[in-house]
Amino acid sequence: MSMRSNGNGGAPGLTGSAGAIHIRDRMSGLCSLVLPELRAVANELPERLRDVAGYHFGWYDDHGRPTIGDPGKLVRPTLTLLSARAAGGMVEHALPAALTVELVHNFSLLHDDVMDGGTVRRHRRTVWSAFGTADAILLGDALLVLAFKSLARLGQTNSATLCDTLLEMVYGQSLDLAFEKEEGITADDALAVAAGKTGALMGYACYLGALSAGTDGRRAEHFRQFGENLGIAFQLVDDILGLWGDPEAIGKPVHTDLQARKKTLPVVAALAGGTVAAGRFATRYRGRARFSAGECAELSTLIEDAGGRAAAERRARRAFADAVDALDLARPVPEAHAELLALADVLTRPDDRR
Repeated sequence: MSMRSNGNGGAPGLTGSAGAIHIRDRMSGLCSLVLPELRAVANELPERLRDVAGYHFGWYDDHGRPTIGDPGKLVRPTLTLLSARAAGGMVEHALPAALTVELVHNFSLLHDDVMDGGTVRRHRRTVWSAFGTADAILLGDALLVLAFKSLARLGQTNSATLCDTLLEMVYGQSLDLAFEKEEGITADDALAVAAGKTGALMGYACYLGALSAGTDGRRAEHFRQFGENLGIAFQLVDDILGLWGDPEAIGKPVHTDLQARKKTLPVVAALAGGTVAAGRFATRYRGRARFSAGECAELSTLIEDAGGRAAAERRARRAFADAVDALDLARPVPEAHAELLALADVLTRPDDRR
């Protein structure tokens, strides 16, 4: 499911396989700027938390031995740096902004894994399952503090905006947890979860990048709207992968959302489908009994038969289109404009999510 065709509507010169290769190379280059900053700030932590952080970011194993791990895709800091470039600034000047959003993202991952009971992330045990709940919560708290410290390096009064973003993230997570036990959840409710959990921070990443380039608030707001809508599309694709993805490719198990009775958009759309498959799925989805692996596979088939996957794909395409429209309004520098579109395309292709 590509959000953007490879025809005339594609990003100039960057669509298709050549565009994907270009933007992956670009992401790798930008990540090489962010990772030393991330290591440096992690070294500010107390020794115990420093070891836990090293494990979380893939630098050490659970015994503190150096390893070649996976620090994540660094999607959000990449968006920050490209947004700064698109607003006419230099990526080097936006590094504190990029570090801020990556620290906030990892704070949220640590706490979300505790709340959701997730045991695998980035192909290894989650921090709480390896070190305990207390260390996971403390590390998340510490990363959030370091995020505000990094933000202060920009010399701008952006703390209130970050606080607003964090409240949106908390709201999205609270809805996500509450909806596990509630009936009658609508597609709009599911989209509110996606907007809060993922759209808010991706929007802030683009907004802060644009501000770090010295652009005005109105233009920066268009960058935010680009990131927010991209975040919704990104989350919907993640929801699709959570049901039909390859665990080796995405770095975590599939069907965990089914086990938790999450009301993601594919699930909500299937429950409202009004078909025989929808009725069968609704009947089996009620209750709290744990599903077997075979039952999860059968339920994911019922969701698809009931139209849940198609509905999520349609809504993801709409969010992607809204993101493209917002980016056009931001009047980005042409080369960076093309790179942001190519990155958005890669991020919303299920077969490209690695």
